[in-house]
Amino acid sequence: MTADGPTSMRRFGTTPTSAAGTPESEWQRWFAARGPWPDFEPDVRRLVVLAAHPDDEVLGVGGAMAAVHRRGVEVVALCLSDGSASHPGSPTLSPAELAVRRRTEVDTATATLGLGPTRWCGLGDGTLSAHEDEIEDIVDATLAEAPDIPTALLAVWEHDGHPDHEAVGRCARRVGDRHAVPVWMYPIWMWHWATPGDPDVPWAQLRTLVLDDDIAAAKRAAVDAFDTQIRPLSPAPEDVAVLGPHILDRLIRDREFVFV
Repeated sequence: MTADGPTSMRRFGTTPTSAAGTPESEWQRWFAARGPWPDFEPDVRRLVVLAAHPDDEVLGVGGAMAAVHRRGVEVVALCLSDGSASHPGSPTLSPAELAVRRRTEVDTATATLGLGPTRWCGLGDGTLSAHEDEIEDIVDATLAEAPDIPTALLAVWEHDGHPDHEAVGRCARRVGDRHAVPVWMYPIWMWHWATPGDPDVPWAQLRTLVLDDDIAAAKRAAVDAFDTQIRPLSPAPEDVAVLGPHILDRLIRDREFVFV
């Protein structure tokens, strides 16, 4: 996950990523008061998962990917950007060095979940809105590999607040419409800027997957592989951890949520 500054995240004018955002305790109270959510039941044989940055897919739907893989569904994950912009100005790692580290991290994370490596597309972190045609070509080609297998796209949400996330979501929507395949989406930053019942969120479209204990534990172990994101690179202020505990709390729950 790359946390750009507030000026590049349209939802973050009042809730920058450095702020606490909506506490997980508040979300949990709302979940309990709201009652059960409909289940996420992906009835496909192939699931193509789209991430903007090298960790989005694990943070958002790592448990779902592992669960459907165990049921025999082919899971193909694509990471569109190289993740090189998460620490601009770092005195410790250059953008190229950071991209190498992040690719290793996501491979370790997916292996921990029992999945094959995420496919690395290598587009510039923070530039995906300028590469939407290329993204669509990549997704088109991935669908063309197995045209006769029932497939769905599972992409980071098109209204998540981060420009890269939203570009990937838009592309998924267009490709899904073109190929007549289901398009499902998972939120990441929404849990930070939104509040329970927020009118900007289509809550009725959310479905949830409660994670088995072993899958939840595997997801936590997978998230721990993202060393460059959850721990400081150095004491320098430019090297601060992108994913502080207040953010991780909302992403390593015992359930995951998907818009359908």
